Amino acid sequence: MLKVKANETKIRVGKYEGTYRYVMMPELYTTLNQQKVIKEAALRSGVSRGVMQACWDAAGEVIKAWATEGHSVAIPGLGSMRFGLRAKSVADVNEVKAGLITSRRIIFTPNVELKDELADTAVQITCYDRNGKEVKRVTSTDDGVVEDPDSLTPDPSPKGEGGDNGNGNGDSDE
Repeated sequence: MLKVKANETKIRVGKYEGTYRYVMMPELYTTLNQQKVIKEAALRSGVSRGVMQACWDAAGEVIKAWATEGHSVAIPGLGSMRFGLRAKSVADVNEVKAGLITSRRIIFTPNVELKDELADTAVQITCYDRNGKEVKRVTSTDDGVVEDPDSLTPDPSPKGEGGDNGNGNGDSDE
């Protein structure tokens, strides 16, 4: 179950400036350190931790090398990753220069099984008022639509009602 909190927050800019609105964000989970992941993978595979560590390190180096050569690299059971960028466009070839690049990106494309797993995962939302008091709990009954990271299709939510909360996942040039 994914846990989300909706905090009543005073909006400081935009259409709702000066009003209080419930803003959703994921509950922060701790990051599992590499050694814990390697230990668990070794247990599940029956391979020693030393061998698993060597495989983990080698896979990381291969993924990094191939991605920097322009390949989309499969990550077993998860999907694939590749490097990309955001850049400004120009009409004249003589204006093309490295300065047009606005950011470099790491793009992860999940496989169908992972997307299905996320779509089937319940979301529990806990609402807190502006004083930090819990006022409501909701468990999802939505269709579990999972965004396609390679799609340039705009967010289907009504304008100003949802979207990416400023996470920068809108359409762009790559």
